[in-house]
Amino acid sequence: MKKLLQVLVCSAAMIMSAGAFAAEQGTAEEATALVKKAVAFLKANGKDKTLAEMSNNKGQFVDRDLYISVYDMNGKVVAHGTNAKLIGKDVSALKDADGKEFIKDILTQAKASGKGKSNYKWQNPVTKEIQAKSVYFEKSDDMVFSGGYYSK
Repeated sequence: MKKLLQVLVCSAAMIMSAGAFAAEQGTAEEATALVKKAVAFLKANGKDKTLAEMSNNKGQFVDRDLYISVYDMNGKVVAHGTNAKLIGKDVSALKDADGKEFIKDILTQAKASGKGKSNYKWQNPVTKEIQAKSVYFEKSDDMVFSGGYYSK
């Protein structure tokens, strides 16, 4: 009986920790809402203030593993929530772990329809692991605002 109780307690702890990890990751809905909030911020505050806030890694557009990255229409990073070293760099030919040119995919869709979704593999800024990532993006003015979430 004591052994059964230990197994049940351990199982419950594992289930609760798995749920806690899931809660630590952003969702598709949260990523989409973050992009919409970023576009609204641009309309209310202008380009300069927006790009500064999007690049603030302690600001309102970074939440757990969720963050905003902003590209010009040629693939140059103009703001990034977790990697300031990318700002000013042309990432249009950047490839994910499987060789997919995901920035080109995002820009092509943004030019055609103004918003969309893309899937690729990228390093999670929290776990540092390469994970499947899905992004929602919207074009506003001459920029594309992208926010994604990770899955195992």
